[in-house]
Amino acid sequence: SVVGFFAGTVANALGIKIALSFGGLGYAVYVSSYLCYNHTESYGYIVFAGFFLGCCAGVFWSAQGAIMMSYPPEKEKGRYISWFWIIFNMGGVIGSLVPLGQNIHVTTDSTVSDGTYIGFLVLTVAGAMLAWTLVDGKHIVRKDGSRIIMMKNPTWKTELLGLWETLWSDPYIILLWPMFFSSNWFYTYQFNDVNLAQFNTRTRALNSTLYWSAQIIGAIVFGFSLDFHKLRRTIRAKIAWTALLVLTMAVWGGGYAFQLRYTRAEATQEDYVKMDWTDGRKYIGPMFLYIFYGFFDAAWQTTVYWFMGAMTNNSRKLANFAGFYKGIQSAGAAIMWRLDGLPSPPTYMSLFASCWALLAGSLIVASPVLIWKIKDTTPADEDVRFSDETAEEVAGHRTATAEGEKV
Repeated sequence: SVVGFFAGTVANALGIKIALSFGGLGYAVYVSSYLCYNHTESYGYIVFAGFFLGCCAGVFWSAQGAIMMSYPPEKEKGRYISWFWIIFNMGGVIGSLVPLGQNIHVTTDSTVSDGTYIGFLVLTVAGAMLAWTLVDGKHIVRKDGSRIIMMKNPTWKTELLGLWETLWSDPYIILLWPMFFSSNWFYTYQFNDVNLAQFNTRTRALNSTLYWSAQIIGAIVFGFSLDFHKLRRTIRAKIAWTALLVLTMAVWGGGYAFQLRYTRAEATQEDYVKMDWTDGRKYIGPMFLYIFYGFFDAAWQTTVYWFMGAMTNNSRKLANFAGFYKGIQSAGAAIMWRLDGLPSPPTYMSLFASCWALLAGSLIVASPVLIWKIKDTTPADEDVRFSDETAEEVAGHRTATAEGEKV
């Protein structure tokens, strides 16, 4: 969380490729710690790996956010965010299919096998290496001839100052912080207090597969809708906000009805019988609720990223925005995780209520940004104020081909 808040500075100073590779390395170390624990029960390595991942992940996601929000032209930001979220959650689907295949005949709780961890380890190492194949932002030219707005010669000093310049010049971003904070707050409730508490091993794996698959659908629906060119961007922003509010009430209203069925005291009893996918109607309702939880998450995350991308096209500033997002998001997730892990944790209903209230409340707090700060387009001369480039250097231009055609 702490590193994430300042990660935009690190990503801007190091460059995108180094930031992504460094971040990917953290995930590989973290996965390896669980593989090691299966054989040595070395809890210290897990603690170190968690700390190291915390340092790496913020930098990784800041760099990723900068790419996703600043590389595409304004009219295509929604679909770029959507494509990222689709690919990102395909990893979740694959990661869920592995334990599903391994535990498909296991109807009782069991531990994760070495094969699962080895598969994840190979993927994370490969991802860290593939980051070096990316083209540097300074060499990227969009279809219209425009270039990415970034610092030509970033230094640690300029980027540390840039972090505070972002807060000074764009204080309205603070109004989005509650949305950042709540964006992963509900994960602990959904994963631990619904999926883990109510379903056996193989059904949890199935639920996870459906959850991440629903995220793909949610990303497609919201990402491409946010680029609907027949409506002005200001109108799309307000429609997206309204859609999130309706989804928050509908999906979490269904969650409230399900939460009324069980308590923490009941679910933690040794003889508590967890649901299996063969339970028929008893399982169908909770299954669809979990699917809609996944759809809602994709809708929320995609829209928040689009809101940030609609405020500026400056890669340097968006890296800082993404750093704020991941840092504050991680703080919310950490607090909720700790609350659920206390010796005398809050009731499931209390944690559920905190999720619903934070989501609804954060939408209200963010509304002024959508009304007054998102414009139909952001002029280049306004975006370059936060860099050492000029509008002429980054603006689109026309050139003549050998056949005399203009492109």
